[in-house]
Amino acid sequence: MSYCDEVFRANCRDILDNGYSDEGSEVRPRWDDDGSPAHTLKRFGIINRYNLAEEFPITTLRRMYYKNAIDEILWIWQKKSNRVCELSSRIWDQWCLEDGTIGKAYGYQLAQKYQFPEGEFDQVDRVLYELKHHPSSRRMITNLYNFSDLHEMALYPCAYSMTFNVTGNKLNGILNQRSNDMLVANNWNVVQYSILLIMFAQVSGLEAGEFVHVIADAHIYDRHIPIVRELIERPAYSAPKLMVDPDVKDFYDFKVSSFVFEGYEYGDTIKGIPVAT
Repeated sequence: MSYCDEVFRANCRDILDNGYSDEGSEVRPRWDDDGSPAHTLKRFGIINRYNLAEEFPITTLRRMYYKNAIDEILWIWQKKSNRVCELSSRIWDQWCLEDGTIGKAYGYQLAQKYQFPEGEFDQVDRVLYELKHHPSSRRMITNLYNFSDLHEMALYPCAYSMTFNVTGNKLNGILNQRSNDMLVANNWNVVQYSILLIMFAQVSGLEAGEFVHVIADAHIYDRHIPIVRELIERPAYSAPKLMVDPDVKDFYDFKVSSFVFEGYEYGDTIKGIPVAT
């Protein structure tokens, strides 16, 4: 069994056994099909650590559509886009505004330039600059939660902050996430930001080290509970091996095809998962 599957099972069992239910409380999310309140079981402050030098954290309990996950992280961090039409998958369609964007969210925030002593940089290029010139820096932080622009975002950022830190020759990272739908988005986000860390490491002449995932509100929606109970009882497989194109030396040259998982075995796909927005 992969370590990632062990972590996911443990998180879900903890939520199912010890989680707080907001049933009876006023909640913002609604179910798409009938507009009824989408309640959750939640745990506060879950922290998971993944050693990328040992194993890539992709779930095997069910299939992870990693190409779509990588496509979205490139859309946000590489293209720095907020235009839904530039994303290959359709996962942002329900939040698309009249102008075809998701507002001043995600990629838009990463594209904004700020003044530094060495000149103007956006947040992505600043991290790349620091990794090249000052790898021992303790100031390599990105933040998408810009309060002045929240009113113009179709959705407040969930995964909102990355902190990068070099220890020896290893690049480590911490993802802060305010909210995480365990069934729909947990491993999706883990795969994305592990890939991001690997990308930054490769183009900076470093090795990927630890990825730490900090979740403020880790929850399972009420209609997802039976699905999650079935999922965590499934057999799991060994983790696949991630192969990254070694010829890519520039962050902006990575493509979805630059990443291949060898020996990826997984359980049946879960179809028809209800969505809360």
